[in-house]
Amino acid sequence: MANMKFYMTPGSCSTGIHILLEELELIFEAYIVNLPAGDQYQPDYLAINPKSTIPTLVKPDGTAITEFCAIAYWLARTYPKAKLMPGDVDGDTRVLETLNYIVSTLHMQGFTRIFTTDHYAFNEADAERVKAQGEIMVKKGLALINQQLAGQAYVAGEFSIADAALFYCEFWAARIGIKLPEHCQAHYQGMLKRRAVIQVLKEEGYSSLFQ
Repeated sequence: MANMKFYMTPGSCSTGIHILLEELELIFEAYIVNLPAGDQYQPDYLAINPKSTIPTLVKPDGTAITEFCAIAYWLARTYPKAKLMPGDVDGDTRVLETLNYIVSTLHMQGFTRIFTTDHYAFNEADAERVKAQGEIMVKKGLALINQQLAGQAYVAGEFSIADAALFYCEFWAARIGIKLPEHCQAHYQGMLKRRAVIQVLKEEGYSSLFQ
């Protein structure tokens, strides 16, 4: 059987999927997509993912899954013994609710305004306002998730696909100087101690975090 193929960019949202793959101890081939260089628009990659986004996971049967939430869900359902979701309808719904909020709001509305300001500010005079708006969205989102984390180490009590998504946003916040609220900080520090997270960050070029 062919190996899975994982298309990713170090330090991006794909880090969350990379963590899940390592948590599951799966065998896969990793391919770097250099976003600043425009690799996502190259014909070979567009043939795999016409959306020109990352991450992309090509299953052993050759079919591709795109979108963070879809890939994470597929991994959780395909390898249920790993318990990447609670397994009951209410618990799974809560994980998916949080996962979608992290990706669609915290990442795609908040952090995109900070990292890709030019997509929102059509003139230079608006750039700082757009960035500030993004920071407000990120802080609001983290504050909401902070409340959810009160009294527990992970989003759903035990590690789940939502925690992998939350981690990459916490990682971004820490890298750009946005202070994590108390329970998010504890979650972030706890994630940094997981074997899979340590391995992934070292592989992606962030060994300095552990020195």
